[in-house]
Amino acid sequence: MPEFRLTQISDPHLARNQPKLTDNFNRVSEYINATRPDLVINSGDVTFDGPTSADDFAFAKSLHDALPVDCRFIPGNHDIGDNPTAVGPVPTQAVTPATCQAFVSTFGEDHWRFEAADWCFIGLNSLVMNTGLAFEAEQFDWFAAQLENLGGKPLALFMHKALYLNAPDDPELPSTAIRYIPQPVRAKLIELLSDVDVRLIASGHVHQRRDFTRGRVRQVWAPSSGFIIPDDRQELIGIKETGLVEYRFQPDAFEVRHVRAPGQVNVDMGSLVGV
Repeated sequence: MPEFRLTQISDPHLARNQPKLTDNFNRVSEYINATRPDLVINSGDVTFDGPTSADDFAFAKSLHDALPVDCRFIPGNHDIGDNPTAVGPVPTQAVTPATCQAFVSTFGEDHWRFEAADWCFIGLNSLVMNTGLAFEAEQFDWFAAQLENLGGKPLALFMHKALYLNAPDDPELPSTAIRYIPQPVRAKLIELLSDVDVRLIASGHVHQRRDFTRGRVRQVWAPSSGFIIPDDRQELIGIKETGLVEYRFQPDAFEVRHVRAPGQVNVDMGSLVGV
């Protein structure tokens, strides 16, 4: 395949009782139907409250099943619960083996690898990191094995949470620690990546569009396809807008396009049911 076209959507937070979010997802679905990428990756928070609502899983899955192209998924904190940090409060909904299994049973593998256009694509479950669950160690062992067998291909890595704000040694702050891969797992992940040709790290979670390069690694934050968080609840880091991200991969090169689906609107978090 000389070119591989991939569309990343993130944080739709789907539930039957959130019609504004469903409307935005329908606009995204129409756009995907018109553009027909080779694959869609949903980088997490597929559901509004998956850990406490099995119907959110069923509803979100039905909307994704209606897309005209194949999808891969990685979980977000609204799907399986959040991971603990060294400085932040204890998550109100912690990740458990049961929540992880519920996600996998509905959406398929929560970590995966495939190859296209002479690239290797890997998705990781970033919410299990720093939990101490058995699967955390199993995933890291699996990831290390994949990195040893890249065969010289550049790597595109997809996770729900961004690796860091600006630099690997950014301090963890109680107010923002849950946004990024927590320490000390972040350092372990960066060490694993230090010996491979990682070109792209794509994430979601923050509900802001951001695109920057550090070293050879381009880091792309996909915005939520569903809603924005107002400034009185979250400071401005990138661009607060709903949207999606399109990628075109060719051997040893890739392009990024930041887009909004026609009709997609900036739903304010405060206008949602139950928030």
